[in-house]
Amino acid sequence: MDDGISAREFGETEGLEDWPVVGDGACAFFRTASFADAARLVEAIARLEGVEAHRPDIDVRADGVTVRLVTIADDWYGMSRRDVELARRISGAARELGLAADRSAVQSLLVVPGAPDIGTVVPFWQAALGYERRRDSPDEDLVDPRGRGPGFWFESMQEPRPGDGGGAIHVAVWLPYEEAESRLAAALAAGGRLVRDDFAPAWWTLADVAGNEIDIATIKTRD
Repeated sequence: MDDGISAREFGETEGLEDWPVVGDGACAFFRTASFADAARLVEAIARLEGVEAHRPDIDVRADGVTVRLVTIADDWYGMSRRDVELARRISGAARELGLAADRSAVQSLLVVPGAPDIGTVVPFWQAALGYERRRDSPDEDLVDPRGRGPGFWFESMQEPRPGDGGGAIHVAVWLPYEEAESRLAAALAAGGRLVRDDFAPAWWTLADVAGNEIDIATIKTRD
């Protein structure tokens, strides 16, 4: 991948303050007061020169518009120089419409099935979900071909859980780094317990009272 850059490098580039990088790309959320405001932003993005060659993912909801940028190739799934330029131009289009970005509203979800041998379970999940294998990591990642559902990353378990097959499944929520500790505190206050923090601030693992687990994840220290 000739123009690929790290998530850290993207985050440190001037003019990208609207765009925290989470697990599956750089995302910006622009608050809107009406559907008409949201439609105007989408139209402005569609008019940007060259956007057809590198289309962003756009999600319109009642309170705003989420835009995701990611570069996907056979050997790359992440940020690139073309995302830098497009992010700046989208932010500029939003400002011209009087729209502000809200970093605290950005997150993405990842589902993490675990198994002693992930090769034995990936085909099942691919068939059941109608997903496809991510091109740069086909043995361990599945993605929704239409970009609607969360990604699935398959974790090899060194210590299988008791029971048939020894597998387990948990979720991870990716957040901008500045939002992670407040989310962690809220989850603990709501009855959660800390399972591990030895990889923090890349992720903290929490569990509810029934033992179901979630990772509070950031890109911090990952590259």
